[in-house]
Amino acid sequence: MNKNRTDKAIVNLTQWLGGALLVALVIWGGIYFWKGFHYEQTNDAQVEAYLSPVNVKVGGYISKIYYKDNQQVKKGDTLMIIDLNEYRLKKEAAVAELMGSRAKLPILAANEETQIKNIEVSKAQLSGAVAKLEQQQREFTRYKNLLADESTTQQKFDNISTVLAINQSEYEQTKASLRVAESRLNDLRAQRSAVYAEIKSKEALLNRQELDIKYTVITAPFDGQIGKKTIQEGQLVQPGQTVAFMVNNSEEKWVIANFKETQIGTFKVGQKVSVEVDAFPGKKISGSIESLSPTTGSRYSLLPPDNATGNFVKITQRIPVRIKLTDAPGKLVRLSAGMNANVYVIK
Repeated sequence: MNKNRTDKAIVNLTQWLGGALLVALVIWGGIYFWKGFHYEQTNDAQVEAYLSPVNVKVGGYISKIYYKDNQQVKKGDTLMIIDLNEYRLKKEAAVAELMGSRAKLPILAANEETQIKNIEVSKAQLSGAVAKLEQQQREFTRYKNLLADESTTQQKFDNISTVLAINQSEYEQTKASLRVAESRLNDLRAQRSAVYAEIKSKEALLNRQELDIKYTVITAPFDGQIGKKTIQEGQLVQPGQTVAFMVNNSEEKWVIANFKETQIGTFKVGQKVSVEVDAFPGKKISGSIESLSPTTGSRYSLLPPDNATGNFVKITQRIPVRIKLTDAPGKLVRLSAGMNANVYVIK
C-alpha cells in the first residue's frame, strides 16, 4: 500500500514538474518571440568613453609620483614630478648668456660716445684744412700773377705750388678720416641693433628654459579618474611619452553595439534604444541611435578578409552602431568604459 502511494506521488510530482517546465518554456518562448517582434537585440555591446592620454612634454627621470591606480583627481592636481636639476642648470646658463648680451650695451654706448667725439675732432680738423687750403689757393693765384709779370722767381712759384698740393692732400686726408669716423659710428649703431636681437633671442631661450622647468610638474588636465599606473619613480621618460590615461567624468559616455547585418535594415538615426548593462542587471538605461558605421567591423581589422582568395565562406558580418545614452548624468556616473551591455532597439 505504501509503495503504491509513493509511486503515485512520484508520478504526480513528475507530472507537476513537467507541466511547470512546459509552462516555463511557453512563457520563455512567448517572451522571446514577443521581443523578437518588438526589438532587435544584441549582447555584443560595450560602454565607451574617451580615454585622454597624459603625456610628458620634457624628458628626464621621474623623481616623485603622487597618484595610485584608479585614483580620482581634480584639475590641476600634481600627478608626477620630473627631476629638474638638469633644467635648472640650463636656466642658469641661459641667464648668464642673457647677462653677457646685455653687458654689451653700455660698452657700445661708450664706444659710440667716443666715436662721436672723434667725428667732432675730424670736423674741426677739416675746417682748419679748408682754411689753410683756401689761403694757399690765394697765395698760389698771387704768385702765378707775379710770375706772369716776372715779379717773382720760378723757384718761389714752385714752392708755393708744392705747399698748395700738400694742403690739398691734407684736406682730402682729413675729409676721408671724417668719412671713416662716421662709417665707424654707423657700424656701432648697427652692432647695437644686432645686440638687441641677440638679447631677444637669449630672452626667448630663457623663457623656454623656464617653461621646461614648469613642464617638469605634470598635473591633471581635468577632473577625472586615473587608470592603471604603468610608471615607477626613477624611470626615464621621453618627451611626448604617455605616462597615464584619464577618463573625464564630466564627458559623455556611449555604447557601441555590434548588430548583425541582417538586423539593421530598419535602423535609423534617432530610433529609441533600451540598454541593460551586465554590471547592473535589471536596470534599464534609455538611449537612441546616434549613427551607424559606414563599414562592417571586420574592415577595421589589421588584415581585413579578402573573399577573392578562393576559400570563401559566407559569414554574417556585424555593423557597429553608436548608441547615445539619454538618461540623466547621475544615472550614468557608475558606468565604466568597457562594460558589457545588452542593447534592444525598439522597432
